[in-house]
Amino acid sequence: MDDHPVLDPLGALRAPGDPATDVYLTGTVFLDIIFTGLDSAPVRGTESWARGMGSSPGGIANMATALARLGLRTTLAAAFGDDMYGDYCWDSLEDGEGIDLTPSRRIPGWHSPVTVSMAYEGERTMVSHGHQAPPPEEAVPACPPPARAAVASLGHRLDDPAGRHSAPELDWIAGAAASGTQIFADVGWDETGRWDPADLDGLRHCAAFLPNAEEAMRYTRAATPREACRKLAERVPLAVVTLGADGACAVDSASGETAEVPALLVEALDPTGAGDVFVAGFVTGTLAGWPLADRLAFASLCAALSVQEFGGSLSAPGWIEIAGWWEQVKAFAGQAVGDREALCRYGFLDALLPAGTRPWPLRRAVPTIGFRPA
Repeated sequence: MDDHPVLDPLGALRAPGDPATDVYLTGTVFLDIIFTGLDSAPVRGTESWARGMGSSPGGIANMATALARLGLRTTLAAAFGDDMYGDYCWDSLEDGEGIDLTPSRRIPGWHSPVTVSMAYEGERTMVSHGHQAPPPEEAVPACPPPARAAVASLGHRLDDPAGRHSAPELDWIAGAAASGTQIFADVGWDETGRWDPADLDGLRHCAAFLPNAEEAMRYTRAATPREACRKLAERVPLAVVTLGADGACAVDSASGETAEVPALLVEALDPTGAGDVFVAGFVTGTLAGWPLADRLAFASLCAALSVQEFGGSLSAPGWIEIAGWWEQVKAFAGQAVGDREALCRYGFLDALLPAGTRPWPLRRAVPTIGFRPA
């Protein structure tokens, strides 16, 4: 399609016999409804009006879309409801973003999970509803397709009686890793408050782990994010911790290398999905063989560009958007705070970015779904 990626970051590395899939993901797809332009958090017993609203596929769709827009051949295994929300999410991902949904399933009689996200004061609050997909049509195939990489979510699970990921889920991670797939792991918030390090046992199969600062400190009982990153590097070859407004840090226990990059200063409209976009950028740089500091910088850039749009998955940037930002930085170098630092930090982009323009912009979130053709 005309708005699909204009650059293949792995083009120079591809060879006959390589897996058809660059990155495999599995998880829950939500319909996200995002409210922006709230001056403060909603107050009990009152009504708040938002100045902006958008709808888009969410959940695991955030990362799948971000990967696809960066030119990686992305395969997603997920359950989709057979309602209008499910139709919209399926069409947006398969037709709109070119994501391979071959291992995904439509579940008769199952409604799509929904998340309402409210963005205010630089953060967001979310309310979600959904039910676990019924058997036998679970979203996760017993044998995932061959892939260069896969993204897996570890940690506590409220829908599992044991509170942790089930054996079949860990089995697919172990099997994929044994077949040569690099596993990149993230983690969700532990609503039980236990933060049991045993919930991260799946790290023994992983190449990298990318939690945020709060998650990293809680699982390691560390006093600072950087201390937490060092502790996590004892359990996984590469630990990356996102630091919010302070950027990101990483420790490569295999090589002994460490890196840290500051965050880019941008005006955030909606932070929904920014962590997923960061992971997508880091996976892209890793598969392309970039230096560790460049991978961190690129991931931070992708996340910074995404928060300037609203809509989770549909806020993810593509290469034209990244090129546009870089051209602007070079054109106005020295006129804004951080420009000179950006010129030094992101100089590696010159050898990567495409020339030319896109016929029309990327799809973005719209206030509703299902507009009728004119």
